[in-house]
Amino acid sequence: QVQLVESGGGLVQAGGSLTLSCAASGSIVSINPMGWYRQMGWYRQAPGKQRELVARFTTGGTTNYADSVKDRFTISRDNAKNTAYLQMNDLKPEDTAVYYCHGQINWNGRDYWGQGTQVTVSS
Repeated sequence: QVQLVESGGGLVQAGGSLTLSCAASGSIVSINPMGWYRQMGWYRQAPGKQRELVARFTTGGTTNYADSVKDRFTISRDNAKNTAYLQMNDLKPEDTAVYYCHGQINWNGRDYWGQGTQVTVSS
């Protein structure tokens, strides 16, 4: 099993910054902390909209960003802490959404999601 716990959301003014954290734990993570995931990253869902990819990295080292967040958001990982981070700079009102951490198991493709953290950007 994998548990993903997000933190770091909140209310910020436009132009401000926030950092989201996603701590991974569970039996699968403990057995293979460096290679349990095929991909790990962040998605978001705004009211009335579909969930969309924000940023992710793969075990092979590839990093992907949504066009709308390129040059503003940075995804990173602390392997020692099994934690992924999303540094969000120059936030805009359209970044307002619930942000979900996502992890996909390397060997069977099973998806795991965190509970979500609200990010609200005021204009």
